[in-house]
Amino acid sequence: MFSSLPFNYMFLIVMGVGTLFSVSSLHWLGIWAGLSNNLIGFFTLFGVPKKIMKKSISCKMFVVQAIGSSFLIFGSLLVYNMSFTWESVNNMYNTSILGLIMMVSGLSVKLGLFPFYFWLPSVMAGLPWITCLLLATWQKLGPIFLMISLLELSNSYWLIIIMCIMSSGSALMGGLGGMNQTQVRALLAYSSIGHLGWMLFALIHGEWVMKTYLLIYILISMCMFMSLWYSNSSIMKNFNNLKNSGFVQLSIMLMLLSLGGLPPLLGFISKWLVIMAGVTSPYLSFLFLLILGSLMSLFYYLSLFFSLILENMKGYSIVDYNSNFSSLLLIIILFNMLGGMLILFVNSLSVV
Repeated sequence: MFSSLPFNYMFLIVMGVGTLFSVSSLHWLGIWAGLSNNLIGFFTLFGVPKKIMKKSISCKMFVVQAIGSSFLIFGSLLVYNMSFTWESVNNMYNTSILGLIMMVSGLSVKLGLFPFYFWLPSVMAGLPWITCLLLATWQKLGPIFLMISLLELSNSYWLIIIMCIMSSGSALMGGLGGMNQTQVRALLAYSSIGHLGWMLFALIHGEWVMKTYLLIYILISMCMFMSLWYSNSSIMKNFNNLKNSGFVQLSIMLMLLSLGGLPPLLGFISKWLVIMAGVTSPYLSFLFLLILGSLMSLFYYLSLFFSLILENMKGYSIVDYNSNFSSLLLIIILFNMLGGMLILFVNSLSVV
């Protein structure tokens, strides 16, 4: 579990300040320095790697993030070679497309986008719940907002096509990778990869769509990870250990279905906004691949739902443990179900 030692809070502050510094910087070297500080703060939250598996996870995380930073600084050098300035606000319409692609590749490595997604499931599978939550939410903020700035500075056709390919590939890999997964953390990692594809596609069509999707994803992920953490799931390796309480199963599976985008849950609203923004664009074929990946995610979510809820709810009560935690889970369930229905109702009134 996440240790409450005082220096961990210092490292959390370093991680947060690094992200804010990279997002607010106007200099590519400042952006690189902010991302590096963010990595240092996050990397120290792994704790002392006493086990061999934890050592391998730490080394893999460090090497992959270092490669992403190398791509970013190399791409900024190529941009500097054409524009003779390190300022990120410089007009990039006449700059090197190779430099832009290298910078997008570096940010994609840090995010875990297709085809650089290979490290995320194995790293997340060995982390504590709070560190997993930070990796799935906060660590996305810096790179995804830097991609917004790259698109605003250069609307290159080939750059947009490459981003569309990355987004559709991430959605498909997120659906295919989770098909045979029973480990909770790895399943959530593949779900994160799929959602990254939707965020990148939303980023191409509008900044407000991406921000709305990211906000809803962070809210649902926080509910999901906090439910797993408070349900004393530190020793839980797969979904078979969830047979202690039907209410735990119900809350966690509804959260997964909300992440999969099943209507009328809250996670469906974000995907619906992306679909509405994408149907009028010339990139409709990539939207079809995104929907296909989301349907594959819903397939294994529903399979888990039926196998765990309908078949294994014999012999124990729905609520059989701490009433305070039961109330928390009930609020989370109502938040996901009623939130989606409320937004659909308000939108239908605005259309009328």
